[in-house]
Amino acid sequence: MTDSLPLSGKKFLLFVGEDYEDLELWYPKFRLEEAGAETTLAGLEAGKTYLGKHGYPAVSEATIDSINSTDYQGVICAGGWMPDKLRRFEKVLSLLTEFHAREKLIAAICHGGWMPISAGIYSGVKVTSSPGIKDDLINAGCIWEDASVVVDRHFVSSRRPGDLPDFCRGILDVLHSTKTSESFMD
Repeated sequence: MTDSLPLSGKKFLLFVGEDYEDLELWYPKFRLEEAGAETTLAGLEAGKTYLGKHGYPAVSEATIDSINSTDYQGVICAGGWMPDKLRRFEKVLSLLTEFHAREKLIAAICHGGWMPISAGIYSGVKVTSSPGIKDDLINAGCIWEDASVVVDRHFVSSRRPGDLPDFCRGILDVLHSTKTSESFMD
């Protein structure tokens, strides 16, 4: 039955760290897996349990330093306070730059947009976010919109947990539209 799932054989990276937004990590993870994808939770330490803002635990399956972007078809940047911490690490920024260079999915929700800002890949991109980082996004050269989801090429963004159904539909739409392209297939 897994052969008939649209994302069977595809892999996606999800960054995890202290104070991640619980729903913004778990909802996309489960939605991608429901479609047949494999997911990897990567944090600064492998095997470490990170607590979300609301106390839900997530165990990192790999270190961010061990991740190779060519092994994945996309990355999910959940919100919470985690993105402000992770954007300080060069490997997070280099991974995002590599995903962007290959036009692979980069999906950010709420405060997750802080990571692509720091990677320098958001200039000229239409996005949405938590209103709390609207000015940061505009100052980084983004075109900010107040919408439940904004899709611009391989970028998907949403504002908050209540937008997760639209966020995940946007992710699946991008993956469906690129599934025959070289960037999605590698």
